[in-house]
Amino acid sequence: MLIYAKQPIYYLIKYHPQKIKTLYLAKELEKKEYSRLMKMGFEVKRIPSDAAGKMCKNATHQGFLAEVEDYTLHDFKTFLDKGFVLVLSGLTDVGNIGAIVRSAYALGVDGVVACGVKKLPLEAILRTSTGALFDMPFSIELNVHNVMNDLKTSGFKTYGADMGGTDIRDVQVSGKRALFLGSEGDGLSSRVISKLDKVVSISMSHQFDSLNVSVAGAILMDRMRDE
Repeated sequence: MLIYAKQPIYYLIKYHPQKIKTLYLAKELEKKEYSRLMKMGFEVKRIPSDAAGKMCKNATHQGFLAEVEDYTLHDFKTFLDKGFVLVLSGLTDVGNIGAIVRSAYALGVDGVVACGVKKLPLEAILRTSTGALFDMPFSIELNVHNVMNDLKTSGFKTYGADMGGTDIRDVQVSGKRALFLGSEGDGLSSRVISKLDKVVSISMSHQFDSLNVSVAGAILMDRMRDE
């Protein structure tokens, strides 16, 4: 997997240096920093800026690229003995998914499962999560209804985000819980909503349609986490 940009690469250098195979530098570093990186245990190569641009198809790389180990998807069944699971139903935007993964890791979620898709570009999600994907168990399951049934039979109470739901501030959350987030455009399907234990929403102080799904997800995760 190739990732690029300074922030995700330095996250991996700090927390997962063993996952980096080769670090490519297309900019000059201070001698002290370059010497430190040379001692990290991975290969460091200097490359011209135009070569770096070709590697990442002219995306913004900030002079930092790295070849890293592939991310291994987790088995969703291993999430069933956890306390807090996040379910993404039909979400495909890698920017939103990456931001959600990062928030989920920061806010104590035990596992994230993406439903309604057969595969996702994990390389891009690793980058947009700023490297946090390596710390967040992530699974892909095609059928969201099977996922919900498995969670319920394993003792989870299911919550889903929808504009017509109860204000999350008025909802008592405890025990094993699963939060369902829908796609940016369509939200959760009516069939999913009908099977949830509780539909929740975020009350707005001003007239506004909705929040970006990654922002709304972060607020809901924070309100639903263990004290």
